[in-house]
Amino acid sequence: MPQLHKKFSDSQVREFFEKYLKKEVLGSYIREILGVCKSRFFVLLNNYRKDPANFSIQYNRKTATRAIPAEVEQNIIKELSFEKGLIENKSIPLKCYNYSYVKDQLEQKHKQKVSLPTIINRAKKNNFFLHRQKRKVHDREVLTNYAGELIQHDSSVHKCSPYASDKWYLITSLDDYSRFILYAVLFERETSWTHISAVESVFLKYGLPMSYYVDCHSIFRFVQGRDSVWREHNLVTDEANPQWKQVLTDCNVKVTYALSAQAKGKIERPYHWLQDRIVRTCARENVSEIKQGQHILNQELHRYNYQQVHSTTLEVPYFRFKNALNSNKSFFRPFAIKPPFVSTKDIFCLRLQRTTDAYRKVSINNLQFRVDANPHQDVELRISPLNSTVSEVRIWWKNKLVGVQNIKSADLNLESTFKV
Repeated sequence: MPQLHKKFSDSQVREFFEKYLKKEVLGSYIREILGVCKSRFFVLLNNYRKDPANFSIQYNRKTATRAIPAEVEQNIIKELSFEKGLIENKSIPLKCYNYSYVKDQLEQKHKQKVSLPTIINRAKKNNFFLHRQKRKVHDREVLTNYAGELIQHDSSVHKCSPYASDKWYLITSLDDYSRFILYAVLFERETSWTHISAVESVFLKYGLPMSYYVDCHSIFRFVQGRDSVWREHNLVTDEANPQWKQVLTDCNVKVTYALSAQAKGKIERPYHWLQDRIVRTCARENVSEIKQGQHILNQELHRYNYQQVHSTTLEVPYFRFKNALNSNKSFFRPFAIKPPFVSTKDIFCLRLQRTTDAYRKVSINNLQFRVDANPHQDVELRISPLNSTVSEVRIWWKNKLVGVQNIKSADLNLESTFKV
């Protein structure tokens, strides 16, 4: 209930007491209007009788505001000044101050505890304050009932540090029910293989979910009219099967597509939170290499997954995820290699169809090699990049593994071959 001095003015309360003293209004009626108890009513009435002209119900704070130490004050200004420099740097994606991050920096780096209102107060006094655009009220809710029912998968590209020469791609996978981030890795380039690697990591660690939710990026979905390289083949939307989608089809995992950026809001919020803190930390630690950036990402990921209460679920993501698994509220299935395949490299791979020539050879970008199959037969090449220089090509014919070749990735020219 609002305080008395916020509900009524001094003159209004004086008028009530004057009418009470003149016996025009009952005291019980005035107490009900003012919302005060009997004892409080008579204390106020006694004060009014003593000095009607100067009577006031306004609240005056008697305790002086406690001053913070000069060293703490200096560190607040120092951190805010650094924030201002980052915001003014147009090459990195920061548009506003993050006072909660400043508070964390003071606690972790300087071992100084300061309240958030104090930091905001100093920011306003020293011109370190930007009015944020009015946002739509956060009204999202969890629509899934089980862990693994829907995995939100996406990527974004930003310059994560002012000292980095290039932008980095952040690829993440998030369980919709728990908001637990299952995968988060920085890459210098975004390809079909980086997304297949993300799927492999999730499937081998947590099992097979029921479905994946992605946007209409060409890595995930062929859209006729946009991906015009297929136009001469007269394919309509979804008739061509991207490499990433073939992996999920082999694993019997459904793919659902978001038709707008707004539909991906659930994963955009963790993205924004992670990117915001990663950029600030990378800048403070002079990070220039992606390995350093990944280390910082891992720290922030641990904070998000294991320490922070999510604003929608009102639970820490890890504990919500763990409780779902323990109580059998999960759609995750154990991963198993389906026959006739014999290795995970036969599933998490890039695929090519080739036909053997009269000498039982196939070629990729003018690179020829012999396979143990009959002439003029269709074979499937399943390619797994082992590292940055070597790829393993596994050759399948009539549901049998008929050969394995290690080939230089540069000779395969994967980027051109798979349009990634």
